[in-house]
Amino acid sequence: METPSISPSPESPVVVIGGAGVDLVGRLKGELHAGTSNPANIRTSFGGVARNVAENLARLGCSVKLITAVGDDQLGDRLLEQAASAGVDVSAVLRTSQHPTGTYLGVINPAGQLEFALDDMSATSALTPDYLKSQAALFREASLVFIDANLLANTLRTIFSLARKSRLPICADPTSTSLAGRLRPHLSRLWMVTPNSAEAAILCEKSFEASRRQQALDAAKCLMAQGVEIALITLAEFGVVYATSQTSGHISAGLTKIIDPTGAGDALTATVIFALLNDVLLDDAVRLGVTAASLTLRQPGTVIPDLSLEMLYDQLVV
Repeated sequence: METPSISPSPESPVVVIGGAGVDLVGRLKGELHAGTSNPANIRTSFGGVARNVAENLARLGCSVKLITAVGDDQLGDRLLEQAASAGVDVSAVLRTSQHPTGTYLGVINPAGQLEFALDDMSATSALTPDYLKSQAALFREASLVFIDANLLANTLRTIFSLARKSRLPICADPTSTSLAGRLRPHLSRLWMVTPNSAEAAILCEKSFEASRRQQALDAAKCLMAQGVEIALITLAEFGVVYATSQTSGHISAGLTKIIDPTGAGDALTATVIFALLNDVLLDDAVRLGVTAASLTLRQPGTVIPDLSLEMLYDQLVV
């Protein structure tokens, strides 16, 4: 199978732009009861879509430069220390005294499914067009830009302008159903987009059942028809569908015991980016991505600490 015409260079860094924060996730020990305290196992880790993607890429051996904003606080200090220790270049991260470091609060039921989540990613509003313009040199050196939808509309427009000047492909994650609409004006300029089924429905302005493979493929083709070169839609336990102008396909998820779903989609996205940067064919790249997501689901936290390409091939989803 062929990959689309844009061929990013694996030697140059990937610039990752978007949200970063601390995740507080509780896994319920029983049924959720409103209006009272619920027994749960609670863990903390570092998160945020862009930060997760950056760490996954770095652990796979990719050169990564992260552009995000964190508070001028202890959580921000710890987040940057951890990201740097994982191999992420954090020299372009903005520290702000106007907002705290981002925080995500998620509640997972005993089956491993997200019941609800809250987040405060207001720090990303500090990533203004002027700040992005001050980092223009990073775009000139990069191979690819990844963005999440935590970014404000004027900041997104600036990123697309900077990327266009350097002829850089852009991969985008819609992040959530409440934020996905921010990407709709830019679909024609995306190299790849990686929504889940609910986010894809918003981008296509048409709902579909994740369990219905053909409907999901039609949604991927809808995104492609709007100018996206690679449309990749995650379908939870129903796997992943993808479409390009040359091909389309489906990769099954396989049976996985879910410990924590937080970060699984980000692992998939990062792995697909890494694989395509290294000339892996699209079907195989998606298969590696599904494997990364599956392994991430089986462990607490947002990123597998010892993630490697060898690990993915050893446990490849077939």
